[in-house]
Amino acid sequence: MKQIVIDITEDGEVKIETRGFTGKSCVEESRFLKELLGKELARQLTTAYYQVDGKTCVKKHLPLCG
Repeated sequence: MKQIVIDITEDGEVKIETRGFTGKSCVEESRFLKELLGKELARQLTTAYYQVDGKTCVKKHLPLCG
């Protein structure tokens, strides 16, 4: 089940968490909330963001020079 969870702290900080989305669809589906609420201060992506068709895509940087 796809969900967008909004958590508002006592000091007014808003946190948006998406559940059940894979790939970049989580960012696209929650974009309207970010536009309504204003400036984004931080973003933390989960492993689901890096999944494509149920598979986790892992990128590694290899030190090729020296």
